[in-house]
Amino acid sequence: MQETKGPSRLQERIGETIAADIRRRVLRGTYPAGPLPKQNELAEEYGVSGPSLREALRILEAEGLITVRRGKIGGAFIHPPNWSSAAYALGLSLQGQGIKLADLAETIRDLEPRCAAACASREDRMSTVVPALEASIAESEAVVGDGTKFTTAARSFHHIMVDWSPNQTSRLVVRSLVAVWSIQEKAWADIAAAEGRYPLPQQQHQALDSHRHIVTALIAGDAEKVASIAADHLAATQSRVLEPYGDRVVDASSDTAMRAFRSL
Repeated sequence: MQETKGPSRLQERIGETIAADIRRRVLRGTYPAGPLPKQNELAEEYGVSGPSLREALRILEAEGLITVRRGKIGGAFIHPPNWSSAAYALGLSLQGQGIKLADLAETIRDLEPRCAAACASREDRMSTVVPALEASIAESEAVVGDGTKFTTAARSFHHIMVDWSPNQTSRLVVRSLVAVWSIQEKAWADIAAAEGRYPLPQQQHQALDSHRHIVTALIAGDAEKVASIAADHLAATQSRVLEPYGDRVVDASSDTAMRAFRSL
């Protein structure tokens, strides 16, 4: 059997150079989400052979910036980095480092209330974050009694608070952490609901009351109170997950977790 040879060192260097240029274009928005120019067009533009270009695409695909599809509708498709890709990468890193759910939960209890409090300083909060949070509460209210649906709806409240935090870096970092936690909590909810251990409707209403108290404090612009209520609420809701699963390592690689990340 003839041994299949990989790219030469020269082809690797050329591929790295092309990948660096395409990467810059993606990050600058020159190449938006969607199909990358066809390979023959790229090869002509860069004046390179097929193996060098394929090496560049391999590098970019490994970084998650593109997906290469084969077949009649094949080609390379661009995926500019965003918070969901950051969440997935963070989730894999947490799992790879053996970080446990209790550790992740503690960090979120520290950071999420700060984001919530920052929303209280927004001058436009009555036309932005408050209506979004009120809509989330209404959505959660409509599915009280259905554990799986309630968890999904109730978690959106937390995502919204972070999404409207004025600081962009906080939004990206904390939103990624919160998304990773939400996927862990959803896995707990599915099991608890199937086994009849999900919190009763009365407890679900109590969680929504905490959401309403946060909104009331936001309307008043009371950042300190927002942070206090949010911290207490997180501690209470996280405890239900941490009691059975606090010592478990964050899961980002199971089929269920990967489907959840793709749906972000």
